[in-house]
Amino acid sequence: MSQTACAKCAITDKICRTPEGKGPDYCPTLHHTGTVERANAEYAKPEIREFARLASVQEAECYAGRDVKPYVSHPTKPRVQEICEFAHKMGYTKLGLAFCGGLHEEALSLTRVLESQGFEVVSVVCKAGRTPKEAIGVKDDEKIRIGEFESMCSPIAQAMILNEEGTDLNIILGLCVGHDSLFMRYSKAFCTVAVAKDRVLAHNPCAALYTTGSYYARMLRKGF
Repeated sequence: MSQTACAKCAITDKICRTPEGKGPDYCPTLHHTGTVERANAEYAKPEIREFARLASVQEAECYAGRDVKPYVSHPTKPRVQEICEFAHKMGYTKLGLAFCGGLHEEALSLTRVLESQGFEVVSVVCKAGRTPKEAIGVKDDEKIRIGEFESMCSPIAQAMILNEEGTDLNIILGLCVGHDSLFMRYSKAFCTVAVAKDRVLAHNPCAALYTTGSYYARMLRKGF
């Protein structure tokens, strides 16, 4: 087994959460101490430190009744509200929105929310530029609509346009698997995800994970 496999850790009193905790043989808290030290050195950089600090502050503020003991988890804020509050904490005023054309209505709703909270919003759809799929070697029988013209999704163009616009923070809304990766690779601004695309499960990928013991048991078979 790899030296790092946190997802498989079954220890209740985890060493990553308490000084008295324990960790399995594949625990990175125990076996990657040098890497953790290098990571902590990165947090010493003023810009990174403040971003990380305010992200932690935002995390805590999403729970109510934190002063009541014994504490019982009580989340209170949806992700859209979190994004707005965090952006305000960072002093951001110009937000980029990279969205999938299939979620145009959601992109418009999010834009209205962001503008209502005082932000300037620059939004770019995935098909911006109308570059044909043939430009990246996609064959006709590999298109969604065979025999027809199709613009490719161009997350690199989306990122470059938002870079030119000088956005403070970029929000990903429903970009395809892989396209979201390219967008984050080319974006100069920090990125956050508002929506992870899942065409079948109404953009709730966790639904398949929650039902691997029932309706989506096939996900546990190699090749599905």
